[in-house]
Amino acid sequence: MRGETFTIERVASRQNPRLKDLRQRLADRGPTDGWLAIEGENLLREAARSGLPVRTLFLREGHPWLENGAPFSADVVLAVPGEMFASVCGTQAPQGVAAIVRQPQWTLDALLAGNAPRLIILDGIQDPGNAGTIIRTAEAFGATGVLLLPPAVGPWRQKVLRASAGSSFRLPVLALDSPQALGALHGQGIRIYGCAAHEGASIEQAAIGERWAMVIGSEGSGLSRPVAALCDGILHIPCPGPVESLNAATAAAILLYAASRQREV
Repeated sequence: MRGETFTIERVASRQNPRLKDLRQRLADRGPTDGWLAIEGENLLREAARSGLPVRTLFLREGHPWLENGAPFSADVVLAVPGEMFASVCGTQAPQGVAAIVRQPQWTLDALLAGNAPRLIILDGIQDPGNAGTIIRTAEAFGATGVLLLPPAVGPWRQKVLRASAGSSFRLPVLALDSPQALGALHGQGIRIYGCAAHEGASIEQAAIGERWAMVIGSEGSGLSRPVAALCDGILHIPCPGPVESLNAATAAAILLYAASRQREV
């Protein structure tokens, strides 16, 4: 089945304004204007499946979509010579597909408006692979949103987007200015649980309820003091082995799995 057909513009120069815009955004140096650069067929399909408008589609010359049409519509489609395309992409083996798409827009009020908010809070996690993996895992286990507290990595950086594998396009993800913003959670009756290596109640035994937020700190620093002061309780993951702590993404996966099992009981 043929995809969406479109008029194709040919890029003849590396100084093409749209190509320069893509280069900057893929290098995380673009403007913060509500538009995202993404690269790769899978991530672009996820963005389109999530209903994000595609402003500009970039296709390497010879890509099948140039002849057969893409599986979604785009305002502008550019055909880019192979070497020129490779020079702007951030991955080692580009697939020949990139795009500028609309960034999802979420607000804290909308995130807290549901009947049973289940949130993951990233307290200063700076590793983009960990952050993106946690966002993906949060969606998989039924969390309703992810909040990031400074100095956490920005949720729309390229490595975060790739690690989230499209979950960032569907699951509400918000970067908050300061821990004080978490006061809105208490105002909505949401209990905040900090997660520590060897303190507090076991996640296997704790009854966390229906409206909760779990805070994941960095493996090296743990919870920051301002965030710890806002927590209603502390949870830990029982580990029989002689390890000091778990990787942040691993810990988040275990906690989210345990919380999802509680909802099934």
